[in-house]
Amino acid sequence: MSATAALPAAESPTRRAIRRFFRHRLAVFGLVVVVLFVTVAILAPVIAPYDPLQTSWARIRKPPSWEHWMGTDENGRDVLSRVIWGARASLMAGVISVLGALVIGVPLGLLAGLAGGWTDAVISRIADAMLSVPFLILAIALAAFLGPALENAMLAIAITASPVFVRLARGMALDAKSTDWIEAARALGNPPWRTAFVHVLPNIVPPLLVQASLAIAEAIIAEAALSFLGLGQQPPHPSWGSMLNSSQRFLTQAPWLSIFPGATIMLVVLAFNLMGDGLRDALDPRAEKK
Repeated sequence: MSATAALPAAESPTRRAIRRFFRHRLAVFGLVVVVLFVTVAILAPVIAPYDPLQTSWARIRKPPSWEHWMGTDENGRDVLSRVIWGARASLMAGVISVLGALVIGVPLGLLAGLAGGWTDAVISRIADAMLSVPFLILAIALAAFLGPALENAMLAIAITASPVFVRLARGMALDAKSTDWIEAARALGNPPWRTAFVHVLPNIVPPLLVQASLAIAEAIIAEAALSFLGLGQQPPHPSWGSMLNSSQRFLTQAPWLSIFPGATIMLVVLAFNLMGDGLRDALDPRAEKK
């Protein structure tokens, strides 16, 4: 056997990133929790023990029991079933809002970074102006302007979250703009759109994935806040934020009405943040290659 044949095959960047991620125990915990909640949201019609909209005057504000594991609310509805169905609204709002922010922010960021000039100045100043306003305040203002509905809340969150992706894509595009391979792509006659989406975009996917995972956690909090204020999911349809809103009148008489949806929001947001931290460490090109 030759010396060349005896050398081990080089590990691909994807396999190396996966190996690093699964060595991060907290990130794996976050991934497991996220997968669990996504599964619960998908299987909500099957696993929910009761109809989340069914009321009963005979079981108003019953404490947790074997029949109702998380108790019942002020209208006699099963809290566990409403938490399960509320996962659909919250996770859907988080994922769809961030996807919308990516669709809005990444093309604008690439355009600003590669075009330069007045195009870059206009896009950057608009993004800076939006970033100067606190995220939640801007989301509330846009949702109030669009009207109370889950769809409008998701649109408001997507618009509010897009400047972060504009800045990220612009910065990465500026770094790539001066490289030899971008100059070679332009010399070969590639149009600007092909240079942006074929040559630049694939190289900025890792930081976009990290930012997206962290943005989903922020979007879930924003959706809960908007629903709490009556600007998101509308009653009687369940949402973790609207459940917290209705429970504030019974904090002393029925604390379980706020404990369970509040704890669920905290756990899901923590899981996405842990998963994002793990992705950042796994995809960091400066990390030591082991």
